Amino acid sequence: MKTVGIICEYNPFHNGHRRQIQLIREKYGENSTVVCLMSGNFVQRGAPAIVDKSIRARAAVLSGADLVLELPVSVSLSSAEGFAAGGVKLLSEFCDILCFGTETMAEQDLFQTASKLLSPDFSILLKEEIAVGCSFPAARQAALRRMGADATLSNPNDILGVEYTKAILSQQSPMTIFPISRQGDYHERELCCQAPSATAVREALLSGGNWEAAVPSSTVPLLKNAPLHTLEAGQRAILARLRSMSEAEFEQLPYGSEGLWRKLMKAVRLCPDLSSIIDATKSKRYTRTRIDRMILCAFLGLGQNDLGVLPDKIRVLAFNDRGRNVLRGWDCFVNAGEAVEETEQRIGSLYGLFCLNGTEPPDVEERRRIIYIQE
Repeated sequence: MKTVGIICEYNPFHNGHRRQIQLIREKYGENSTVVCLMSGNFVQRGAPAIVDKSIRARAAVLSGADLVLELPVSVSLSSAEGFAAGGVKLLSEFCDILCFGTETMAEQDLFQTASKLLSPDFSILLKEEIAVGCSFPAARQAALRRMGADATLSNPNDILGVEYTKAILSQQSPMTIFPISRQGDYHERELCCQAPSATAVREALLSGGNWEAAVPSSTVPLLKNAPLHTLEAGQRAILARLRSMSEAEFEQLPYGSEGLWRKLMKAVRLCPDLSSIIDATKSKRYTRTRIDRMILCAFLGLGQNDLGVLPDKIRVLAFNDRGRNVLRGWDCFVNAGEAVEETEQRIGSLYGLFCLNGTEPPDVEERRRIIYIQE
């Protein structure tokens, strides 16, 4: 029996996610086990998840996942490289196979590109491209091109797929990979029910549009009754934190190298709102997502030394009977109890400040219970 891992956000869970789980079962059999390592209440693009992690974990198990573990915030707010490296490190303890979607790249392409990224020559060429003013994505692509790589790393799932493969190689992980073709456009704003983008589903949820057909039937009631969360709803809380930060605190922020922290600090001290702060800080070289993650880390109190650090134990969010079998014997690695670490509790208490329907109480993490769904 194979155990297959998925590194995910499910922000929110939709039909494309269900299809991935179905394809795993088609390939590895109905007795295979699907373990999802899911971002908690703050996701990699530098924003709060639209609904609470317990709701998203329940939706995953109701649609075929067997076990949902929480990806620590120190990993979920990392760059694509750190996100992939942390996820692979954690799932290697459980899984035989890592499954992920890609837009254009097959297994051979993924290994070829990942191998070039790990080459010492790549680091030299990347520095040369950055030195002439290229953004990191453009510099990476130019360096790969100079090394003779055919792949174009412009699609988000292709980029993550290469980073997963690179992490497996560099960590000498025992996992193999199962890349599947992602249908639809990751950034598509038009809602396609069979292969929706999470962006389109979120926008439909927030605008009161028709989103029900884009998610599994078991997910519909969960989302209908869920409080929604957005970055904009927590703008004043973020601004309060940013405006009270010292220069030393700005200097310690993740992603603030090459003086970017100083540029952000200047914008915070001049601009009235988040949108204008971000516009004043971003540039061709520094992407919007990097600035978003930097600001969210500032709000959550995470410094550059906090990202990428893995906890002693990983938290269980939801499971079924088959998932429980995976957990047996791994009590030294997973937190299946109710104790919440201080940092986790502090960060969890801040999520409710992003609720559209008014702020939520701060003790959610202390009251959270693991979800068990009987098969």
